[in-house]
Amino acid sequence: MKTLLLPAKTYRLNGRVWLETEDGRFLGIGRLELLEHIAALGSISKAAQAMSMSYKRAWDLVSSLNAQAAVPLVATQTGGTRGGGAVVTAAGHEAITAFRALQARFQEFMTVETQRLQA
Repeated sequence: MKTLLLPAKTYRLNGRVWLETEDGRFLGIGRLELLEHIAALGSISKAAQAMSMSYKRAWDLVSSLNAQAAVPLVATQTGGTRGGGAVVTAAGHEAITAFRALQARFQEFMTVETQRLQA
């Protein structure tokens, strides 16, 4: 491939990684950030606001995550005297950790392959 590249330029690889099931996209950087915001803020609504996302979009993503996971990643509580809210479950926290590790490995791969382009 090196012969196709102009020697005066610096090239780098760029990309994103996400997990899919037969039902479609399961977990990527956007859904990961949504989970992290829910964990920090305790609310799908507040997480959506923090991401400049509609509540409906956030709710649909959470619903998709929960439907595709073996166990729910987000648990919700409807309003009442204690108010509503959402929490990321233990499985959700495991998914966050596992996906962050996968992203780190992917970035390492991209760095190695970028170095090969420059060699």
